[in-house]
Amino acid sequence: MKQKKFILPESEIPTAWFNIQAVMPNKPLPILHPGTRQPLKAEDLYPIFCEECSNQELDTTNEWIPIPEEVREQYAAYRCTPLVRAYDLEKALGTPAHIYFKNESVSPAGSHKLNSALAQAYYAKKQGITNITTETGAGQWGGALSYAAKKFGIDCAVYMVKASYNQKPYRRSIMQTFDAAITPSPSMSTRAGKDILTINPNDQGSLGTAISEAIELAVSTPNCKYTLGSVLNHVCLHQTVIGLEAEKQMEMAGEYPDIVIACFGGGSNFSGIAYPFMRHNIQDGKKTRFIAAEPSSCPKLTRGKFEYDFGDEAGLTPLLPMYTIGHTFKPATIHAGGLRYHGAGVIMSQLMKDGFMEAQDYDQTETFKAGVLFARTEGIIPAPESCHAIAATIKEALKCKETGEEKVILFNLSGHGFVDMGAYDSYFSGEMTNYVLTDEELAKYQASADALNQ
Repeated sequence: MKQKKFILPESEIPTAWFNIQAVMPNKPLPILHPGTRQPLKAEDLYPIFCEECSNQELDTTNEWIPIPEEVREQYAAYRCTPLVRAYDLEKALGTPAHIYFKNESVSPAGSHKLNSALAQAYYAKKQGITNITTETGAGQWGGALSYAAKKFGIDCAVYMVKASYNQKPYRRSIMQTFDAAITPSPSMSTRAGKDILTINPNDQGSLGTAISEAIELAVSTPNCKYTLGSVLNHVCLHQTVIGLEAEKQMEMAGEYPDIVIACFGGGSNFSGIAYPFMRHNIQDGKKTRFIAAEPSSCPKLTRGKFEYDFGDEAGLTPLLPMYTIGHTFKPATIHAGGLRYHGAGVIMSQLMKDGFMEAQDYDQTETFKAGVLFARTEGIIPAPESCHAIAATIKEALKCKETGEEKVILFNLSGHGFVDMGAYDSYFSGEMTNYVLTDEELAKYQASADALNQ
């Protein structure tokens, strides 16, 4: 029998996260204080974030950051996650490529998001924080943080993008199960939300809007800190447990990836699978390709600009050097709510600029077609976000079919779609539509970022 799953014991859970900033040939440009436009110091972030997360955010020297034992104990509930050889998908495609996927859907929250949620909740608890706030797009991050907050005995408030709040009621139920308070964003509970709804009472929200509301609540609430599920460096750092495990599992399989693929919203699961392998390109001369798969309706990597921009719509965050469509971007209400973000993480933007990674964009219907094929061959219904990685994997595998090359492809299955079946209903009924950002729309949104760089 062919070996299909490669599983490490709990004892192999990584003891440290990998900090790619320490080995990058070109360090990311500095994050700037929104008021002074001077490079941020860690203490500038203390009013918003936990102190340890703030320190990790700006750490460009330590290659390895120890994982607290209390976090590793919580990881043991689901880690190490399986690496799986997708033999049946290979057969369906008729490709000579060897396809592997890292299955992050097995976490209690159903996605990779828990890897950072547990770390951030732990650091908050250790600092004596009693309340944390956050935003969530599709609900995976909100569900993960709700679970983590409950584990460490902290109250959690989540601003959920209104489009997803209405599209994905069971994501709300997951957060409520773990005792989180959920508010559809934009809302009338914050100044940022009120301003947006005054302009457009029917605004369906964005991650940028929800971030603004969550930060405003955090800074106005005693003993409360803000947490983020993607984009920022410390979040991407925590996710590297994915790739560190996958390295050992690929060794068990006797192979090494020629191509590593993940979907891309702000960059959390992409960084998690990519950074540990990318260090070998940087340090050892490996030639692995790294592909970020994003929606054509939110193409920050494929059509955005590299410049300073706010991470939120209201302009409450520091200025981040990143590929961006513009912080005023109003994304289409696609079902991959976790990918509806205007910018890319600072580290990934620099890596993209320096040619260490590439990006592809996909229409919504193409990604669901890929997701259905994956479900029918491998037996797992993927989250809409993960469908983008599958679409890119299929594209690369079919290229191998044309050329006869036996390449090894590894992708990150960032989460399952068991509470996203309304999206699949839309696909099967033929009601699902594609959204492509026009040049005129892109120019309008981009102007909000351009103005900050003049």
